[in-house]
Amino acid sequence: MNRRVRQKVAKKSKEKVGLPSNPEIGDVGLCPDSNEDVDWTSLPDDTVIQLFSCLNYRDRASLSSACKTWRVLGLSSCLWTSLDLRAHKCDPGMAVSLTSRCVNLQKIRFRGAESADAIIHLQARNLREISGDYCRKITDATLSMIVARHEALETLQLGPDFCEKVSSDAIKAVAFCCPKLKKLRLSGLRDVSADVINALAKHCPNLIDIGFLDCLKVDEAALGNVVSVIFLSVAGTSNMKWGVVSHLWHKLPKLIGLDVSRTDIGPSAVSRLLSLSPSLKVLCALNCPVLEADNTFSVNKYKGKLLLALFTDIFKGLASLFADTTKMGKNVLLEWRNLKTMDKNVDEIMTWLEWILSHTLLRTAESNPQGLDVFWLKLGAPVLLSLMQSSQEEVQERAATGLATFVVIDDENASIDCGRAEAVMRDGGIRLLLNLAKSWREGLQSEAAKAVANLSVNANVAKAVAEEGGIEILAGLARSMNRLVAEEAAGGLWNLSVGEEHKGAIAEAGGVKALVDLIFKWSSGSDGVLERAAGALANLAADDKCSMEVALAGGVHALVMLARNCKSEGVQEQAARALANLAAHGDSNSNNAAVGQEAGALEALVQLTRSLHEGVRQEAAGALWNLSFDDRNREAIAAAGGVEALVALAQSCANASPGLQERAAGALWGLSVSEANSIAIGQEGGVAPLIALARSEAEDVHETAAGALWNLAFNPGNALRIVEEGGVPALVDLCSSSVSKMARFMAALALAYMFDGRMDEFALIGTSTESTSKRVNLDGARRMALKHIEAFVLTFTNPQAFATAAASSAPAALAQVTERARIQEAGHLRCSGAEIGRFVAMLRNPSSILKACAAFALLQFTIPGGRHALHHASLMQSAGAARVLRAAAAAATAPLEAKIFARIVLRNLEYHHLESSI
Repeated sequence: MNRRVRQKVAKKSKEKVGLPSNPEIGDVGLCPDSNEDVDWTSLPDDTVIQLFSCLNYRDRASLSSACKTWRVLGLSSCLWTSLDLRAHKCDPGMAVSLTSRCVNLQKIRFRGAESADAIIHLQARNLREISGDYCRKITDATLSMIVARHEALETLQLGPDFCEKVSSDAIKAVAFCCPKLKKLRLSGLRDVSADVINALAKHCPNLIDIGFLDCLKVDEAALGNVVSVIFLSVAGTSNMKWGVVSHLWHKLPKLIGLDVSRTDIGPSAVSRLLSLSPSLKVLCALNCPVLEADNTFSVNKYKGKLLLALFTDIFKGLASLFADTTKMGKNVLLEWRNLKTMDKNVDEIMTWLEWILSHTLLRTAESNPQGLDVFWLKLGAPVLLSLMQSSQEEVQERAATGLATFVVIDDENASIDCGRAEAVMRDGGIRLLLNLAKSWREGLQSEAAKAVANLSVNANVAKAVAEEGGIEILAGLARSMNRLVAEEAAGGLWNLSVGEEHKGAIAEAGGVKALVDLIFKWSSGSDGVLERAAGALANLAADDKCSMEVALAGGVHALVMLARNCKSEGVQEQAARALANLAAHGDSNSNNAAVGQEAGALEALVQLTRSLHEGVRQEAAGALWNLSFDDRNREAIAAAGGVEALVALAQSCANASPGLQERAAGALWGLSVSEANSIAIGQEGGVAPLIALARSEAEDVHETAAGALWNLAFNPGNALRIVEEGGVPALVDLCSSSVSKMARFMAALALAYMFDGRMDEFALIGTSTESTSKRVNLDGARRMALKHIEAFVLTFTNPQAFATAAASSAPAALAQVTERARIQEAGHLRCSGAEIGRFVAMLRNPSSILKACAAFALLQFTIPGGRHALHHASLMQSAGAARVLRAAAAAATAPLEAKIFARIVLRNLEYHHLESSI
């Protein structure tokens, strides 16, 4: 169990050291008075050994080298009875360095084939228990060598993933080499033959617990010969002949517990086993579709027998195993653990059932069959929560993993079942998980953190996690030297940082620094850690204050390092997204410039736009878009090949996601603010793909494509290219029918640039360089464009309001027109002096439509409250725009719209002049 415990205090002079009363649980570590120094060398020996016991084997070995005294204490046999190799890479060299400590090693847990090879070099002849996972690559040779070196072995467990390369030959070696074997649990074997099983029956007389799980083939008849077996599991095993099973296995004289979960066993075989086996007490048949399909099957007629199935009450069934069922409430597992007097037989059954239930529920959650919602909510989740309080570490880990898994609907899109997640929360699961996460055992830390991370996708659960102190716990775990723990903790912070309300708390808990440090600590070969850390930083960087914390912690350098050097597409995507968010606060901090100035940043992002992975291309383009708002970055991006790369990206994303299309066009929009870049984009062939993107069905793509074409149209050569490439109909369509006001506005401005006369002058001199053979009917295009520009402007007018404004000079009348005409988002646009000058000049254009359009545009750019309104007013004052505006407002031949809009712009200029003089 995991719970908080009081701390004992050992005093030495004035020093005070807090010690956990139980090394298995609670808040661990030494807690000296913050104002006093501690003489670590004077600690009592038992205190030092207690400290050592709370460390993983690598830290324990490292700490032993601190001094001679600690070296001796670090070799104490009580510290090396068990060894968990899962968290760190353990090769033969590392194993050899541990041999002197492993003379009395009793239990070992490992992960993967490399660690399995290392076990051979530990020379732990007294090893009693071996448990391994991620065993797909373990070969017959490795397993045979392991068992040959450990004749005293009593327990061998490999799973729950499949042992694909282990054959019957290696299992025979187990039978011949390990005569003391009591427990054998193997997963995913291709074939367990009769010879193998008979060898186990003959050479392992003490074999009482057998598990052949998720195997393709097991000889049922031979299993009937293992007369020593007490607990037997064939869960998930296919191709079982249940007729043979029901006629032979009931004769096993000692069989007490049988697990056939996740198989195709039917009611007749279940009935025969329960009725004919005199010793059988428990039959576990969870998630057995054939059995569950028989609505007539009754469990009540088998007195003294317990059947656990999806249609039975698991807690009630477990309670029936006890002599006094009245003392057993709903949480029978917890109450059994707290019993003062234990029945040995029941204790053995319950211990086995905990393991079986945790395994079966995890496997069921992984396969996620349809129609189990009611089961999970009523029984599955409560059972998993109860199993998390088991005294078996392996059961606790698997229960936490089960909770992490059963809520997931779509792992790729981070989608979870909210009902299941909130059911865990209501049943007190968050506190239980966080208590596990505070355990000193790293396996529990990682699995609990994983469950918290998945559950926190739900906003209500995320809030509960934060309220229970989960953010501080995860931030602490993110500093772990255990890669698995750090990875899952970073994943939890990633999901929690989605909520705006949690970003500040993560920063206050030191989460930003911890995440940045993770990138430096695991800079290679740990893609899972890096992706989660970069993803969390990306979310945090979206907040202005947190983005500054990221930069101060060295996040810019760390993220650029990932973008430049990491080959994992997931890491690249999150690193680019984080850089994009850091660069999105150009008006409020200096991160935009800082990213651009980081060595290799822009080159790396340009290169990522060529990635084969769409998500990477999208985020890289988004980062370049944001960075292009800085003048120096804009030119540096172009110098790094950004124009060519982004034009190529725009050309290739006709069928891509709207997100990629938006960012590709947006990045070109940002670069095209520079006239030199605008010309280069046109010459590189950027006009045609932008026109194609302007025809997208997505509103956001409309805006960025229209913005880019607006900038490009400022240059008469590009304007002619737009006409030649069929851009006028596309812009006209945007101007008249886009849902986005901003897209319509910028499309109208692009058309106004194209037909204010400058393109005509360019066309008279010569055609565009790419297409000398094209003949364009500019007059027809002009008439179409002006017609739709006029219609666009008129949509923002009200005849009655205009008539009132024309007849009165009262501010209220003009304010009413302004409110009707205002496009809120247009206040974020920033124009150069040349662009403002062009609209001022357009007020003198012979076309009354262009005059109205120019006045309408200047109104949008100068409305008080706009982000750049004061800047635009200053540019207009410098250009002498007031005189032109007064002339436009008074012109007898000017349209009413132009006159009224010009008057409003004059009033805006007066307002800004007064404001700047205060």
